[in-house]
Parts: sequence; structure tokens; C-alpha cells
Amino acid sequence: MSTPPAGIPEVDWLSWPPEARQFTLAQQQELQLTALATELAQLRERVNRSSRNSSKPPSSDGPGFQPPGRRKGSGRQRGGQLGHPGSGPELLPIERVDAVVEHHPDVCRRCGTLLQGEDPAPLRHQVIEIPPITPVVIEHRLHRLVCPCCSRRTCAMLPADVEASHYGPRLSGLVGLLGSAFPLSFSKTQALLDQLLGVAISRGAIAKIRERLSAVLAEPMAQALAAARQQPVACVDETGAPTGNADGNNPTGKRGWQWVMVTPVATVFSQGLSRSTARRHRIAGEQLWRDCGERSLLGLQPPAQPATAAVLGAPDP
Repeated sequence: MSTPPAGIPEVDWLSWPPEARQFTLAQQQELQLTALATELAQLRERVNRSSRNSSKPPSSDGPGFQPPGRRKGSGRQRGGQLGHPGSGPELLPIERVDAVVEHHPDVCRRCGTLLQGEDPAPLRHQVIEIPPITPVVIEHRLHRLVCPCCSRRTCAMLPADVEASHYGPRLSGLVGLLGSAFPLSFSKTQALLDQLLGVAISRGAIAKIRERLSAVLAEPMAQALAAARQQPVACVDETGAPTGNADGNNPTGKRGWQWVMVTPVATVFSQGLSRSTARRHRIAGEQLWRDCGERSLLGLQPPAQPATAAVLGAPDP
């Protein structure tokens, strides 16, 4: 006689047909096997965890840990191999070509007879070049004239469309681009502008341009951040980043942190001197959130404990 499953009285269990009891026991055993297989997979994952596939430090690897060997090279050199058919850059359409130079052979390469005519489908070879870059310098002269009536001197004003700064909008935008999307240092930005564009600019001028651009972009930044915070799910993470003292807020040279908030509508970056909860609230807001980091998803830590990388979203009701 089989033992009834938990929750079923023995009297009721004995009254069931044999087929029903066998079916119920089979279902119970299948659930137990599934639970055991899941537990076994989790235990294997913990045993196989090392500094190469998790956040564990290398010092935690046991003496028997053997890092995977470097893949053996194929023996071939990098790049195109000798004898392979070459593939040059894709030809641009004719409307994007600035000049066309026709080349005709003069004589036959076999018998030397003079050649004339046109090839209806000549071979095309394009050379892409950038023109010599010379900065455009516009000097604005503000005349100061004396009134013949009252002897008061009046100076002309710069037009509204002329930058009060010594650097125009395109050059200022390039300086901002070199310090953000292509994060160059002040010295490298100086060198690039001097060597490539022939523009001499000081580190102080670069700092002022960046400050001015930051002020101009403050409102679009706030709009993007507000739109990102309205999303039901947001991926937020932070990583260490070098931070200077260009704005005067980091005189002690404290380590900085680069924060990012990724949503379907906007991706927002923010740099600060802390990775605290207060700093996270500045980018993600103070709404309730649930940690869905990797360790939480694997069941290795309570969901209430924040992970380094987290998916922020409204908790279940």
C-alpha cells in the first residue's frame, strides 16, 4: 500500500481507484525531480563560479582552479591574406562625386596602334580626400564715434548673431564633442585643434566653452531625464571614471563615478563624486524600485539588496 501524498487523508486516499493513485504519485515524483534538478543546477553554478565568470576576486579561486589556456593561433598574419580577392570601399554615387577625370589609353598595348573613342562602361576608381582646412577668422571692428552735438562717445554693438566669445558656434560645438562623445583631455584637444585645424586655444578657453555648452544643454538634459524617469523600467549602472577639478568642485582629486540610465526613450549620463543612494536618486528619482541585478535574478541575494547593476522599475502591487 502506497503512502498518500501530503494533504490527502489516508481514508480518502484508499477510496481512490488504483489508476488515480498511480497518476497522482507520478505527478508528485515529477515535481520532486524538477525541484531536485533545479537545485542541482544552482549548486553546480556556485561550484563552477570563479573570478572569470562572476564578480569574485581572483584571490578567491581555489588552488585547483585552472584558467583556460590561450587559444592557439592559426599561424596566419592579420589582415588580408596573400592571393585573396580584394574588396575596396564601396563606390559613392555619381551625384556625390565632386570631379570626374577621364583617362584614355593612347596606343594599343599589343601592336601600338593609336586608339580613339569612348568606353561606354569604364572602370571606376574613386579617391576620397579632405580639403586643406584653414580656419576662417572674421574681425569685427566696433567703431566709437563722438557726437558733434553733445560730445558723448558711442561705441557700436556686436550684432545679435555674432558670438561674444572669440570662438564661433561650430568650433565651440567641436570642442564640446571632443570632450564628450570622444573624451579627449584638455591637452589632446589643444593638440588636435592646433595640428589639424590650425587653431591655437588655451586650456582655460576650452574649460569656458565646455561650461557654456553645459549651461545651454541643461534644459534638454532635464527634459531627457524627466522622460526617462517616466518609463516603467530603466537600466541604471555606474562605473569609476577619472574626474578632474575643472569646475572647482573636486579640489581633493576624489575619484569620480559615471552613471548611466538607459530607457527606450532616452539614455542619460551623469558624472559625480559618489555612488551613494542619494546620487542614484539624482538620476533615477526617488520612486520605489526593485533590484533585478544579475545576482538577484540567480537567487544569490535578497531582492531588497541593491546590486551594482540594477533594473529599476515599479514593484509588484
